[in-house]
Amino acid sequence: MGFDRTTLSRLNYCSIVVASPLKVARAPVFWHVRRMLEQKIKASEEANLAPYLGGRSFAECWDEYETNGYVIFPEIMPPEQVAQQRAALTPFIEADIRGRNVFEGVQSNRIYAMLGKDPLFAELVLHPLQLAFAERELGKSFLLSACLAINLHPGETVQPWHIDDDHCRQPFPRKALGVSSFWAIDPMTEDNGATEIIRASHKWDDRRPEGANNLSDFITNGDTGQDHDHGAHPDAIKAVMPAGSLMIAKGNIWHRGGANRSDKSRLIVTPQYCPGWMRPLETMLLAVPPEKAAKLPKRAQDLLGYSIHEPFMGYVDGMHPNRVLSDPALDNPA
Repeated sequence: MGFDRTTLSRLNYCSIVVASPLKVARAPVFWHVRRMLEQKIKASEEANLAPYLGGRSFAECWDEYETNGYVIFPEIMPPEQVAQQRAALTPFIEADIRGRNVFEGVQSNRIYAMLGKDPLFAELVLHPLQLAFAERELGKSFLLSACLAINLHPGETVQPWHIDDDHCRQPFPRKALGVSSFWAIDPMTEDNGATEIIRASHKWDDRRPEGANNLSDFITNGDTGQDHDHGAHPDAIKAVMPAGSLMIAKGNIWHRGGANRSDKSRLIVTPQYCPGWMRPLETMLLAVPPEKAAKLPKRAQDLLGYSIHEPFMGYVDGMHPNRVLSDPALDNPA
């Protein structure tokens, strides 16, 4: 038995008469129908996600994410898709623009505004697994907060410990206000700079680990050398995973890029998400010009900000923002 949403909205105002020897009662139908539909949707979503869950249920993966603050899904991107993503990133990597400070990494390339550079990168933003985690954590109106590629060259040092949703400036302990995903385009190994995570640190109060980021990390560009790591932490783990793997982490977990002690670079792509009411880290409506946004999938447009956080946050001149993308002038930009 199936109902479309229009029918459901009508059923919301319907009721049935329940006969009884003692009385006649009016019971709402909508609650029962809505619950049936939600169960059907959940079962359908679970089936769609099953190929990526490694034999686990979504609930089991969510529990691991809740407990540890992150969860890894090995090799869920086919090798040919990994190769396509690498090829699309190659021109920007070859430009070899290095980081401006200790936080970005002076021996790293960072590629921002990715959806404005190649629509292929939308595949990394729209993967159904990370969207399922983001929706459950942040609500249906969540936005793309950042999407960047990070290429660590040999000799890169450890990054300062940080949390990705720190810019919300909310006191701890608190719920995560971000979801970060990490796509391994190259394998992440013990010695090539695999992301390091302090397990369960999303449950901390306001304590900060030794080596946590501070304002000077965004100003200075000095290289302290690979043998100087005053932020080594006993509970830290390295997110070692093969190419094509995905790690999903809470935005309030302490993590950092590792030191690349190998003789090869290490490339990842990290799409990050925030609630629909919170300002994204990167101003996506400027990072992706409207004429390029108009050619992206509808879901990508929503994540960029051509969407509404109910009841009406995000409107433009009193109207839905996605009306802008239907402007014929976008087909022939000046």
